[in-house]
Amino acid sequence: MNKKLPLWNKSIFLKPTLIALAACPLLLAGSSVKAQDSFKSLANLFTVPYTYTAPYASAPPKIDGNINDKIWANVPWVKDFTDIEGSLKPEPYYKTRCKMLWDKDYLYIAAQIEDPQIWAYVKNHDEVVFQDNDFEIFIDPNNDTHEYYEIEVNAINTIWDLFLSKPYRNGPGGGLTDWEAKGLRSAVKVQGTVNNPKDTDKGWTVEMAIPFDAVSMREKGKSPENGDFWRINFSRVQWRTSVKDGKYVKDVDSAGKTLPEHNWVWSPQGLIAMHFPERWGYLKFSTAAPGTAEPAFEIPYAEQQKNYLWLVYYKQKEYFEKNQKYAPSLAALDIPATYTLGSKNNTLNMESTQHQFFVSTLDEQQHLITINQDGLVQTLNK
Repeated sequence: MNKKLPLWNKSIFLKPTLIALAACPLLLAGSSVKAQDSFKSLANLFTVPYTYTAPYASAPPKIDGNINDKIWANVPWVKDFTDIEGSLKPEPYYKTRCKMLWDKDYLYIAAQIEDPQIWAYVKNHDEVVFQDNDFEIFIDPNNDTHEYYEIEVNAINTIWDLFLSKPYRNGPGGGLTDWEAKGLRSAVKVQGTVNNPKDTDKGWTVEMAIPFDAVSMREKGKSPENGDFWRINFSRVQWRTSVKDGKYVKDVDSAGKTLPEHNWVWSPQGLIAMHFPERWGYLKFSTAAPGTAEPAFEIPYAEQQKNYLWLVYYKQKEYFEKNQKYAPSLAALDIPATYTLGSKNNTLNMESTQHQFFVSTLDEQQHLITINQDGLVQTLNK
């Protein structure tokens, strides 16, 4: 979806707010005052991602677009979608939500998209589906912001699936449209009629079965285990339209330029760009049956430490844009080399040249976590 994904520039950094910073308990709880100050200018990029625990399916759902099947009855919904920028923008005027199940072979997704005027004109597989209103899935099983997947679907079940070796912010060549999610099954059920402006619709529902084999670049044939987690997010594109000659046409401004689409998501990104995988939510896999009470998923300590690596990354990108080179030290970025997280003291180390940098920190098990100038996150010494 590179139309919505700027390469790195200052425009991605939104004006910080005290409200956004207050929504960052992972940063404020147990962090030093100096460390907190370092985050203030980028508070929108450090709100806490949402979490969801998917129960285990005793039998697979029938993929027919009907999400009222008994198997879905006790599966919880995610939080209703909000604007991609979170609290910085108004809440969506149509409701969107989804839920998830899994078994040894598939991740199952059911989505409900409220829409009184359903339209879809993109008919061919791997066309740019977000030119219509659509529902989108983003999956990073390895949680390293590279080698991840995107699947889009519109109201007539046209699929665009692509593999991304790197985020668009790293430059061209990241998105591979020729990649196919082999074995993917999807179905759409419309509560109304498509492309008929004369009536009022309720919306459309989606069911999808995503094979683990299709989204497991490094570990083919390996399904998740109880307690494993992925990074995942969902997006809905909603265009502003008018009806002309019986057809839905996108609204334009006074200069004739198409008005920007709405982007509504599950876990807020904090900026208008979905391809910041570090901002996606957390999907935990549980072998418990649907309806079983489970403790809330707690974001692991190592994930909280990564916030400090991302702070250096974002600050380095700002510095590079201003100076055409990376900062030589953490001090030049006004970031302390030590920070306190919970009750533990942690250390950041950075090596930097004019065109590259490498930052590391240790987790509580003494695993080395690193990030580089491409935003590639790795955990070493596992």
